[in-house]
Amino acid sequence: MKNVLIVGCSYPPELPHFTRGLAWVGARVFGIDQQAESQLPAMTRNALSGYLQVDSLFDEFAAVDAVRRWAPVHFDHIESVWEGTVLLAARLRDAFGAPGLSYEQALRFRDKDKMKQAIVDAGIRTARHERASSSHECFAAAEKVGYPICLKPVAGAGSADTFRVESSSELESTLRKVPYIPEWNIEEFIDGEEFTFDTISINGNVAFESLSWYRPRPLIGRSVEWISPQTVTLRDIDEPRFEGGRALGRDVLKALGQQSGFAHMEWFRKSDGEAVFGEIAARPPGAHTVDTMNFVGDIDLFAAWAEAIVHGTFTLEFERLYNCAIIFKRAQGHGFISRIEGLERILAEFGEHIPALDLLPVGAHRRDWVRTLLSDGFVFVRHPDLDTTAELSDRVGVELQMFAG
Repeated sequence: MKNVLIVGCSYPPELPHFTRGLAWVGARVFGIDQQAESQLPAMTRNALSGYLQVDSLFDEFAAVDAVRRWAPVHFDHIESVWEGTVLLAARLRDAFGAPGLSYEQALRFRDKDKMKQAIVDAGIRTARHERASSSHECFAAAEKVGYPICLKPVAGAGSADTFRVESSSELESTLRKVPYIPEWNIEEFIDGEEFTFDTISINGNVAFESLSWYRPRPLIGRSVEWISPQTVTLRDIDEPRFEGGRALGRDVLKALGQQSGFAHMEWFRKSDGEAVFGEIAARPPGAHTVDTMNFVGDIDLFAAWAEAIVHGTFTLEFERLYNCAIIFKRAQGHGFISRIEGLERILAEFGEHIPALDLLPVGAHRRDWVRTLLSDGFVFVRHPDLDTTAELSDRVGVELQMFAG
């Protein structure tokens, strides 16, 4: 029986399913986090064979020392499924001699400047970029890269604090809004549609792959409140128009030395068909994209990932039956959810194509849409035809409305 340590047990929301998957394939699962064990989700607690509460997941050396003093067993694998704990998991692997990405290897998946430099060194097309740790360096880098630029944190995730900047005056005002960011990556702005390339690998070989389409691209969806952003996981990934992105993704995984587990890459398809690398993370996609991938074929990728990690095999057989979109809803107004309109009509007209939904109930306080893509809830829509999936998703975006106040 293999012993697996999960680093971070309370986030993301899908994490209980990863721990459940590990237990399902026969692993003994141990966890560390900052919360008391009693506050963990029930599914997570039920899957764990041991748990350590640490003072902080972000004081990496203190956390490593705490785990070293506590470790009840030899850990065969040490895993993270959240961006914020990827580097701590790597430090723990180095300390305990567990397989997987070392700290230096993991850093290339976390530090956007090191990441893109490795990609450039491998001869792979990506945006021109410069690193900056002061406003003076930001202005110099922007002049070198050329406006418009994409301004993003070196250690960012999920398009948070990421901006399109058109001029030096706009750069000055943007930097004043976010003085808490210590380092920036200043990148060439790539104009095109944005997709993901999500994979499960075993010892450097891709065992599973999936493509998702952002509608609209995150830089827009995360900055305009009235938009209901969508992530559409595609059924027909073998279409010729996607081959450039899939080939790009496989080259990136090799260049960065991905070993086993999930990787989540974002890439652009320009109007001329050119595929351009955006960024990559050594963890699963967030925002319930693993769920959309599951709904495409009525499968369980949480357990399939666990099998790949624990046993080095991927025996899942399935057929891609649907395209599946998740649509994120944002309430109008402030304060508490007061009413929801359009849901009954949508369910009556095409409820058979809605496999799941999760909206905040009336009386709940609406969430900060700037800080969480999940916003005030979400709806899944699936259909075998992509155009129909997009049409139904747009109807959810327009006809389903939430109000707060």
